[in-house]
Amino acid sequence: MALDLTTEQKEIGQRNFREASDGLSRRGFLRGLAIAGGVAAVSPAVYFGWQSLNGRPVKVALIGTGDEGGVLAGAHNPAYTEMVAVCDIRPSNRRRIYEGDTGGARAVRPGLKAIYGNDAERRIRFYTDYRELLRNPDIEAVIIALPLHIHAQVAIDAMRAGKHVLCEKLMAWNIRQCKDMIRTARETNRVLSIGHQRHYSLLYAHAAEMINAGVLGDIKHIRALWHRNNTWPSAGRAANWADGVTQPQLRDGWFPPITKEDADALAGTLSNYVGDYRSIEELVRWRIYQRTGGGLMAELGSHQLDACSIFLGKVQPLAVTGVGGKMFYNPRRGNDRDEECYDHVFATYEFPGKGYYERDNNGAIVVRNGQPVVADRHDLVVVTYSSINTNSFEQYGECVMGTRGTMIVEAESSVMLYPEKNPANPVAGNVRNLAVTVGGSANAPTMDAASTWGPPTAGAGAAAAGPASTVGGSGGTVSRGYREEMEDFAYCIRLWDERIGYQKDSAGRYLQRLPRCHGEVAMADAIVALTANHAMKHHQRIEFLRSWFDADAAEVPDRD
Repeated sequence: MALDLTTEQKEIGQRNFREASDGLSRRGFLRGLAIAGGVAAVSPAVYFGWQSLNGRPVKVALIGTGDEGGVLAGAHNPAYTEMVAVCDIRPSNRRRIYEGDTGGARAVRPGLKAIYGNDAERRIRFYTDYRELLRNPDIEAVIIALPLHIHAQVAIDAMRAGKHVLCEKLMAWNIRQCKDMIRTARETNRVLSIGHQRHYSLLYAHAAEMINAGVLGDIKHIRALWHRNNTWPSAGRAANWADGVTQPQLRDGWFPPITKEDADALAGTLSNYVGDYRSIEELVRWRIYQRTGGGLMAELGSHQLDACSIFLGKVQPLAVTGVGGKMFYNPRRGNDRDEECYDHVFATYEFPGKGYYERDNNGAIVVRNGQPVVADRHDLVVVTYSSINTNSFEQYGECVMGTRGTMIVEAESSVMLYPEKNPANPVAGNVRNLAVTVGGSANAPTMDAASTWGPPTAGAGAAAAGPASTVGGSGGTVSRGYREEMEDFAYCIRLWDERIGYQKDSAGRYLQRLPRCHGEVAMADAIVALTANHAMKHHQRIEFLRSWFDADAAEVPDRD
């Protein structure tokens, strides 16, 4: 993520984060997430607030068993979500969901037999039509991992059939569909959760806590990126590849080979299934078609803009500009895609800083006549995002820059912290080599630089036994939040009181517990990501309207 950090400087940054976290926790600035040897001292369930289901797991079905469905199946905890059915129309995915992947990917897609035993195929029923699955009265909830353009239809059908819904991100293909999903959840009294897993990452939660405590000072810039290099030639044609379709010339996860098994089984039948696919290519490679996917901003940018928004307190952005295009893929090079499915995107967002809006004594934004009151319109935070397909020099992640320090979250696996030099307390050396000290009054912590005390100690960041996630360390397993989002979803279902539903109190807060990324939260993430697509398409600076974020308002940013 940082261009010129050495291995030792990265280790210093990780240790800085652990030391600062531990110091702030002892002083009561952080919410009980003390660090012990780089490992979170509390589990995600304790930190985020859910409990055991006491032997009453929610009976769920997985609709869509491809790449993301395989990840969700591999991450789910049967003590919270018991998989009783799966659904897909591709024969290759049917075999894959039970058997799992081979090689290095098997760790994240182990298959249902690895979880439920060799009789999983007998115990867990397979469907090819999700509408038939929804008629099964034993299924309480569904997890949807389908192409983007059919998220809304399947989710709405499921809620109307009485099922609770956890839908993969992006929430829907456009914002009107997002609003339809939210209204259907209210009408049917069903729990609706969307799979933006960073809302369930202890790594991101703790980073956000440190930012909110003021450790980094006043933030003016966040730089986020997710770069990949898909320019390398394909490994060559395999014997099981189908004839009569365009096969990949380049190594590209969005342009996978199409197998004879899938092509033969689905020939002439695609119109029978939801999605109205025009070809086997559109079904398998749905991400490269504007009609079925949302491009890089939906698939990758939504994750990272969500993270940036979490760091800034989920405040709504003010405006976005951007440049995007098909700068690499074309018929000559291979792996071609729709004109609006850009392979390079560069977006610049304007977010309100802490002083942009007038705030009351509790820190809440003051609203008059339905509009927030602007105090200082020059107090902005600029967030830049880029995703490209022709270079992978930097790890993906987010770099948060404040007046008192810099925080780097790299590849969802580690956090690094570097202080700014205080002229009143000069310390020799480059800030990348400096340790941190944390002090401050009872109301506000302060971070200062100190001379480094040598290389990191042996074993720093090693994972401890048990379910806790490592935080800020370089070793061990860091949970990306998939397991946690499903556990919280199940917990909300078991707590759900249909008599209360989606009622709110006088302050506008829901009366019962909702998932951390419920429909309104996820719609905001979709608005942030998809509006950038329109800014790039129309070469405009687009200002965000508050009505877009209101599920009951008709206005949407993507009416075209």
